[in-house]
Amino acid sequence: MSKFVYSIVTFSIIAYLSILAFMFFFQRTFMYHPSAKNYSPDKITFQYEEVFIPSSDNIVLKSWFSFDLPSKKTILFFHGNAGELDARIYKLNILKDLGLNFLIISYRGYSGNKGKPSEKSFYEDAQSAVKWLENKGINKENIILYGESIGTGVATEIASRDNYAGVILESPFTSLVDMGKKLYPFLPVSILQKDRYENDKKIKLIQYPILIMHGKADTIVPFDMGKKLYDKAQEPKFNFFPEDDNHMMAFNEDMKIALSSFFAYLSKQ
Repeated sequence: MSKFVYSIVTFSIIAYLSILAFMFFFQRTFMYHPSAKNYSPDKITFQYEEVFIPSSDNIVLKSWFSFDLPSKKTILFFHGNAGELDARIYKLNILKDLGLNFLIISYRGYSGNKGKPSEKSFYEDAQSAVKWLENKGINKENIILYGESIGTGVATEIASRDNYAGVILESPFTSLVDMGKKLYPFLPVSILQKDRYENDKKIKLIQYPILIMHGKADTIVPFDMGKKLYDKAQEPKFNFFPEDDNHMMAFNEDMKIALSSFFAYLSKQ
């Protein structure tokens, strides 16, 4: 091997190893985007209270709580990896119109909360929210877990631990390792990935009603991931797979029908 070829090979190896090191240490920077300004222009049409829920590591979670229908179920909403609570106003308006109470939490590192996002810390924050609701007298059998995008990883984890009224997954992925392989096929993602959110391994543990919603035109999380999760889920299971919806699904009349049908089913259980 000539010195020139040897130098090129050596440089390539060093460059690749540098990329691996960079991706390993800074991967959460690419994964979580708490400061993204993806606010909804919709006006709030519901009454709510801003509350601060204590979590682990002396972290408190800025959250919105709307509970004016004591006889109805309560949605515990886990949002996606970008933006703040305001970005979900249009969804919360619909959920409230359908006669549900809700608690939507912002994770540590989001909405001005202290701390740094991670899979482990998200699970801790979610469990703290469940405990907070129980302290309010709202039992698990009256809580519907709702996960959006990366929040589906949170919802699936919490759903697999205990029995709730139901669970809704919006634009879910099979695992973040699968997502990483899709985005970075030139990297050994299975080795590098810290936060894995293995929905495909946990969904079979859910023994109560589940609704999976995924747009077939999703350009971020492939639709086939949502379909695979639906196929693995146990009965009773329901789906809403609109043809034209992208990752951020349209909360239109078709969506309202799918949600209201699921809620009607849960009310009979």
